[in-house]
Amino acid sequence: MAPLGIFLIALISAASLASAQQAPLDCNSCHDTSKQLLKSVHGSLTCDTCHDQVTAYPHPANMPKPACASCHDTQASGQSKSIHGQELRKGNAAAPECISCHGASHEIQKATTEAFRKAVPDTCGTCHGDVAARYKASVHGAAAANGVKDAPICTDCHGEHSILAKTQAASPVNKNNIRETCGRCHGDVRLASRFGLPPDRLTTFDSSFHGLAAKGGTQAVANCASCHGFHDILPSSDPKSMTNAKNLPRTCGKCHPGAGTRFAIGAIHWLEGNKEPGFVRYVRLFYIGVIPLTIGLMILHHGGDWVRKLIRLRFRVSHARPQPGLSGELRMYPFERVQHAMLAISFIVLAWTGFALKYPNSAWSAPLLAWESSWPVRGTVHRIAAVIFIACGVIHAVSLIASRKLREHWFTLLPKARDVREGLAQLAYNLALTRKKPKISAHSYVEKVEYWAVVWGALVMGLSGVLLWFNNWSLAWLPKVWLDIATAIHLYEAILACLAILVWHLYSVIFDPDVYPLDPAFLTGKTVRPRQEEAHPPAGAARMQPRSVHKQAGEDASQM
Repeated sequence: MAPLGIFLIALISAASLASAQQAPLDCNSCHDTSKQLLKSVHGSLTCDTCHDQVTAYPHPANMPKPACASCHDTQASGQSKSIHGQELRKGNAAAPECISCHGASHEIQKATTEAFRKAVPDTCGTCHGDVAARYKASVHGAAAANGVKDAPICTDCHGEHSILAKTQAASPVNKNNIRETCGRCHGDVRLASRFGLPPDRLTTFDSSFHGLAAKGGTQAVANCASCHGFHDILPSSDPKSMTNAKNLPRTCGKCHPGAGTRFAIGAIHWLEGNKEPGFVRYVRLFYIGVIPLTIGLMILHHGGDWVRKLIRLRFRVSHARPQPGLSGELRMYPFERVQHAMLAISFIVLAWTGFALKYPNSAWSAPLLAWESSWPVRGTVHRIAAVIFIACGVIHAVSLIASRKLREHWFTLLPKARDVREGLAQLAYNLALTRKKPKISAHSYVEKVEYWAVVWGALVMGLSGVLLWFNNWSLAWLPKVWLDIATAIHLYEAILACLAILVWHLYSVIFDPDVYPLDPAFLTGKTVRPRQEEAHPPAGAARMQPRSVHKQAGEDASQM
């Protein structure tokens, strides 16, 4: 039995020794890390969670460090694609890795704690010292240092693990993403209310020239950082702030030389009806009253006319026929038809591109935005159409001076006192306030209202458009509020003009039952509209006798 006992004791001892070599060891016997580890975010983990290669003692030589990606694959993937990861792959030994920001592996703190967040500027400052110094002096840095947990720190704007260079399109601080990045705080109504910040900074920027251009994809337009700075943002009351009133000429002058050197720049962030400049409010209120009144009267006038003619042409068995010989009247000379074509084309293009500039998110704006990031299609085409439109006006004025025939034809469009009487009488008839149809002049108030509305609109749109086109000159020589007024006038006048064309002009040349489906006067010069005998002879009729004015007009046209 003795030899058997000795054998069993030896076997048990060998098994115990082998088991001791394979079983997890008490790491603290050699590594005094337990205290630090227990305080870290990994305090609940055992050593072999990260050091899974360590299964025996003594440890193998040249063991690799544990890979953070084995647990934190999402963060590791972002860091690998970041500018820091790119620098590490290039062999830049100074580029930060995980422990550079999170601390030693056994002392890693939870990133969501207030202490860790407050330390971020200092952490980033170990590499970006000059940037960190400017940030700490900014309004954001001061708030963060005072313990305001909602104050933005480096990672709020640049990201955490997937930090990208500002030149990369996906970077939060890329010029195309600045608005969204700043808007996360300045577009948050609750944050604005809590800290007493203006709640409309994002919406006022979006409605401004800069915001609309950026929304359309324009690359070279000012964003939040262009005016307010980025790391060194200060309140406008601070004399060092880029948006301080005394510094605005220099800030705005980066893009608009001379801006603010003669007159104060004035309010930048404002919305219609909310702290808008006084004169802009008067312009808005004026058009809010004029547009519905004007278009409403046009609808009443033409609506009543359409109902009258519908009843006469469709529901009465016997109705009056147009008098023979009074249709086919010459209304436009060849040169006038060319002017009309140029005017119509330029007007349509101006309307399309102009409203695309104002409402870039609309579906009908999409075709013009396809190349906006590389070429400002909307603005360029709009200006070309404006030049053609202005050229039409100049050509028209010169032709009236140079041609007696065109000038005499133009005289028929001069307003007269009878136009008011005829217009009121026709409106009363169309609204069934009187049963007697009034006699209307051949060149009636209908054509005159339209012609002089075009003249007025061309002057107003031209002057306001020139101020907006040459905005650098405007800002250098005029108060900024002039540009604000010009912008408001340009928009509302465009709305009025487009509605007037749709309601007044298109009815006269298309939807009027007397000419439907089309009055071809703008193509052939002759109208299909039946005419009454003239209520009043036109100016110059005495010189045309004994021939009729229509016959004389036809002969004049044939000579052109």
